[in-house]
Amino acid sequence: MAANEDLFKKIISHAKEYGFVFPSSEIYDGLSAVYDYGPFGVELKNNIREYWWKSMTQYHENIVGIDAAIFMHPTVWKASGHVDAFNDPMIDNKDSKKRYRADVLIEDHIQKIEDKIHKEVEKARGRFGESFDEKMYRETNPRVKEYQEKINTIKNRFYPALERNDLADVKALIEETGIVCPISGTKNWTEVRQFNLMFSTQMGSVNEDSNEIFLRPETAQGIFVNFLNVQKSARMKIPFGIAQTGKAFRNEIVARQFLFRMREFEQMEMQFFVKPGEELQWYEFWKNERMNWHLSLGIPASKYRFHNHEKLAHYANAAADIEFEFPIGFKEIEGIHSRTDFDLGAHQKFSGRKIQYFDTESNESFTPYVVETSIGLDRTFLAVLSQAYREEKLDDGSERVVLGIPARLAPIKVAVLPLIKKDGLPEKARAIMDVLKYDYRCFYEEKDTIGRRYRRMDALGTPFAITIDHQTLQDDTVTIRDRDTMQQERVSVNEISARVRSKIA
Repeated sequence: MAANEDLFKKIISHAKEYGFVFPSSEIYDGLSAVYDYGPFGVELKNNIREYWWKSMTQYHENIVGIDAAIFMHPTVWKASGHVDAFNDPMIDNKDSKKRYRADVLIEDHIQKIEDKIHKEVEKARGRFGESFDEKMYRETNPRVKEYQEKINTIKNRFYPALERNDLADVKALIEETGIVCPISGTKNWTEVRQFNLMFSTQMGSVNEDSNEIFLRPETAQGIFVNFLNVQKSARMKIPFGIAQTGKAFRNEIVARQFLFRMREFEQMEMQFFVKPGEELQWYEFWKNERMNWHLSLGIPASKYRFHNHEKLAHYANAAADIEFEFPIGFKEIEGIHSRTDFDLGAHQKFSGRKIQYFDTESNESFTPYVVETSIGLDRTFLAVLSQAYREEKLDDGSERVVLGIPARLAPIKVAVLPLIKKDGLPEKARAIMDVLKYDYRCFYEEKDTIGRRYRRMDALGTPFAITIDHQTLQDDTVTIRDRDTMQQERVSVNEISARVRSKIA
C-alpha cells in the first residue's frame, strides 16, 4: 500500500507542476478539498465532458440535454428528501482528533476481510489450475467460510442499524470489531452523530427579507422538475433520457484524497424515463452500456469492477457502482440506480402539479420510472490521470515521465516544434500551426533543446510532436514523433492531419 500512496503523491505533484490541478486559493494557504483546474487540466476535463456528452446525446436519438440552474426552490430539496435525510454518520477519534464517516470505517473493515477471502481464492487457483472450482471452494473451505460468516454477521447488524438510525449500535459495532483510527491506532472513539451535507445561503436584498436556499448537492433534481418541459418541448416518447453536466456542492466533513472527495465537484448525469415494470431490464442495459463507455477510454477491464448495493436507498429497487482501481484502492466512479417513481411522485405531491406521461398507444397516463446513471467528472479525470501516469527507464539509461492519456482526451493533440529559433524554421512552424489549430488543440514551443521539449510534451500527455527542420524547407516534410513509442517518422506536411485524426478516432 505504501508504494501506491507514494504513486498517488507523485500524481498529485505532477498535476500541479504541469498545470493540471492547483490547490484553490493557494496564496492564502488554500481551501480544504477545493481545487482549481489549470491550463492543461481544464482541457482534459473539457474533453472528458465532451466525450461523455456526445456518447449520451449525440449517439442516442432518445436522449436530450439540459442545463438547470444551481439555485432551486427550497421545496425541491424537501421533496427530494435532502432536507431531512441527506446526512452522513460521523465519528471522531479523541487521540488523533481526526473525523471519519462511521459507515466508511465499517465498510473498509468488511473490504479487508473480503480481500483476505480473495487472497485465499487466488492461492487455491494457483494450486489447482484449470480444475479449480471457485464456487465449491468458497462454500467448503473452512477459512473462507469463517471469513464470510464474519462479513455476514457485520452486515446483518450494520445495515439495519443504519436503517433505523441507531447510531449507538453503529458505534458499538465499530468498537466490537476492533476498528482503530488509522492515524493514532487507538479505539478511543466519540459518539456517532449525523451531519447534513447541504450548503445553505440566503436569497434576498436584505437579510431580514431573505429566504434560505441551498447549493444543489446533486444535479438530478434539475432534471426531474423539468421533466414535463423537456418531454413536451422536445416531443420525447418513453423510453427517453435527459442528460446534464454541472457543479454540485456537499459540505463533506471528511474531505480528502485529492480530487476523489471534494466540496465542489462536477457530475455528469442521465435520467432515463421508462414504463413501470420495465425499469429493471433498462437498469441492466445501462449497467452494460456504461461499463462499455469506460472501457472505450482504452483503460484495461481489470481496473474496473461492479459493486452491487446490498443496502438500497429508500427510493431505489436496484443499484450498483462501477468502481475503478485508483492508487488508493477500488473506489466508486459511477453509480447506476433504478430510482422507481420516487422523484417524479414526490415532486407531484409537493408541487401540487400533475407530473405524468400520457401513452397514446395504451391510452393511459402514468408516472414514469427512472434509471439513473451518475458519474463524477472529477473522479473520471483522476482515473484517467492515475492510469496515464508512468515513469519509464529508457535504453540510454535516462528516465522520462509520460502521461499515456488516450489521444481523444489528451489536452494537447499536437506539439509544433521548430528545431531551432532561426533560419526561417519558426516561420514555417507557425504556418503549419495556423493550419492545424482549427482542427486540433496545438501547442507551439521553440525554447530549450528539442529533447527537453519532447520530455515536456510527454509529461503533458501530447500524443504527437511535429518537428520542423531544414529539410522541411526543402521538401515540405516534417518529423512526427509518437509519444508512446517515441518512434519518429518523416511525413509530408499534408499528411499530418490524417495521422492525428486516425489516432484520435
